[in-house]
Amino acid sequence: MPLFTRRPSLPAAIRTRLDLPSGDRVLVAAELTDGRWAGAARRSLYVAGPDGDVLRRPWSDVDRASLDPETSAITISWVDGSRAELALAGPGADRFAQALRERVQSSVVHSEIVVLPGGSEARVALRRDEGGRLVSQVIGSAGLDLADPAVAARVDAAEARVRSAAGLAV
Repeated sequence: MPLFTRRPSLPAAIRTRLDLPSGDRVLVAAELTDGRWAGAARRSLYVAGPDGDVLRRPWSDVDRASLDPETSAITISWVDGSRAELALAGPGADRFAQALRERVQSSVVHSEIVVLPGGSEARVALRRDEGGRLVSQVIGSAGLDLADPAVAARVDAAEARVRSAAGLAV
């Protein structure tokens, strides 16, 4: 068994198409089973295909992600409610999943769970976007009705607490 294993490296043609902002870099890359490549950069997640398409999503867009160790597939839930699956090819799924987790966690500054009328929940989070600015997010179930005055009041109060905890204007 080799002492060191070679990490997958983005092909040069893919790396060039990512058009990384100044100061950003790919921390870990993984080839996907469909021929695309995923790159976990400091500021964003990139998925680039051989046809030239590049998906770039800042870490603050990731609500949660999970790794299926049997299939090496990472399922990502975005804050807008959509989902994406990255089926990783070859070894390195754990390393890529760990980098993804660390980047998502680093974007969360503070969060609070809010219990809403009827027992449902929403999460109010203060996150750092890819430019380093602090932004508020409200993430709830598909049925979350912010037009309901009771729901809006609880969410607004939680957002004020979260922003205040970070010293931001309410």
